[in-house]
Amino acid sequence: MTSRKPHTTRRCSMQLGMIGLGKMGANMAQRLLRDGHHVVGFDPKPEARATTEKFGAQSAATLEELVGKLTAPRAIWMMVPAGDITGGTVDALLKLLASGDTIIDGGNSNYKDTLARAKAADGKGVNYVDCGTSGGVWGLAEGYSMMIGGAKDAVERLNPVFESLAPAKDQGWGHVGPVGSGHFTKMVHNGIEYGLMQAYAEGFSILGHKQDFNLDLHQVAEIWRYGSVVRSWLLDLTADALEKNPKLDGIAPFVPDSGEGRWTVAEAIDLDVAAPVITQALIERLRSRDADSFTDKLLSAMRNEFGGHAMKKE
Repeated sequence: MTSRKPHTTRRCSMQLGMIGLGKMGANMAQRLLRDGHHVVGFDPKPEARATTEKFGAQSAATLEELVGKLTAPRAIWMMVPAGDITGGTVDALLKLLASGDTIIDGGNSNYKDTLARAKAADGKGVNYVDCGTSGGVWGLAEGYSMMIGGAKDAVERLNPVFESLAPAKDQGWGHVGPVGSGHFTKMVHNGIEYGLMQAYAEGFSILGHKQDFNLDLHQVAEIWRYGSVVRSWLLDLTADALEKNPKLDGIAPFVPDSGEGRWTVAEAIDLDVAAPVITQALIERLRSRDADSFTDKLLSAMRNEFGGHAMKKE
């Protein structure tokens, strides 16, 4: 893995509530604690709360308890799944928070949902900040890339938090625009990710199918990691995966999607922007889930009907 700029301690500490102590939330809480911030964590799972406490955080068994342990003006960061869970959490928080408090949505919410939630928060005098967050399981060590939307004063008050979570104080994060813009930018980021991943996957598949050369795919990935125009963090991760499992044994050819690719394609259509690579990458993910493809069966049947071509039987 390519090394990054060392993380350094910041002087200005803040108190922050963290809702959702899964892989991302727990690692973010740990990074903040390591940098001198005060974290109160909530998760419905007692074991998740206990783990975070070991790193020095306080915990709360309910949202009411979480809010009660924070000093006004409160700042609460949500790292929960997009959709109904995020919506329900926001609704519950707005019944507990006061004017001047801030909710930060660090998940992958649809920006249109974010706009609606921000409007509801504004009616209560609560600030709403959307923070598209990238970094995954490597974020604890490497830092997180953050695309932040919201009112300028609300975002600036949280700068010490962003500086601690980022790869460096002045790198990998930024206030990109008004509320909604953070999640919109992260949505497109993930759409681009779909296209990059698809290109790498297809390229290595071509290499692997050229049996005459018996190429070592891990070796090729390592060569490309240095000096090549296709080097990237995704290539670093690809090299790691190929080193651990060169033949990808035991991995089903099934690729989920978490929604952002679909939203990016839909937005491209709405904006009359051609996005064929991202669109095709999404279609390939959908295709990977069809273990009993009616489409392919019908194609075979049509070839048989018009040309008498043989059909392979199951």
